Amino acid sequence: MATRKEFDLGLEQLHNLLVEMGAFVKKALDDSVEALKNVDVEAAQAVIDKDIELNSMEEDVMELGSKLIATQQPVAKDLRRILSAFRIASDLERMGDLSVDIAKVVLRLDGQELIKPLIDLPRMAEIIGTMTDESIQSFVQENVDLAYKMAKDDDQVDMLYGQITRELSLMMMENPRNIAQASLLSFVGRYMERFGDHATNIGESVVYLVTGTRPDLNM
Repeated sequence: MATRKEFDLGLEQLHNLLVEMGAFVKKALDDSVEALKNVDVEAAQAVIDKDIELNSMEEDVMELGSKLIATQQPVAKDLRRILSAFRIASDLERMGDLSVDIAKVVLRLDGQELIKPLIDLPRMAEIIGTMTDESIQSFVQENVDLAYKMAKDDDQVDMLYGQITRELSLMMMENPRNIAQASLLSFVGRYMERFGDHATNIGESVVYLVTGTRPDLNM
């Protein structure tokens, strides 16, 4: 059986992997939104191509966590740390997939001019990017207050998503030629809204880690 020192070193490696995943996801989001603003197909394709790296990081988290469970047989909070890391890695991987989904919208917009300046979508991206950073901080620091902040931030994301869908629906009614692109931009809003949900899930995992109970921060 591994020593406590080896176990703590393994936990530190898990933390580092999740921090790396969080930074990767944040950049993928930023790059996909920038590609959308400029309808930059090459930049969007780069986001899609790099996603395999995030999948590999998630596999590393699963492999390391499984090894720690097998060699240390952790209980109580030590076990919760590893189980939380598994769930957080899964949420981050899904967040990366949603950035890819945004990038794929850009590919479908190739050659088109945007029907409206993008204001609320970049604002949503800014909020969920901050949520990504703070969700990982809350895990590393075991900061429950920061974890609960996810729910408040997600409320802002939901509000912006509602504004976006109403505005785009109005544009579709006013001019049927807007329907195709407005629908795609609505999808982007939906992807960002789901992105925020996954960041909130990470907050729930942190609360579970610290308290042993799993709240529903999405309520």
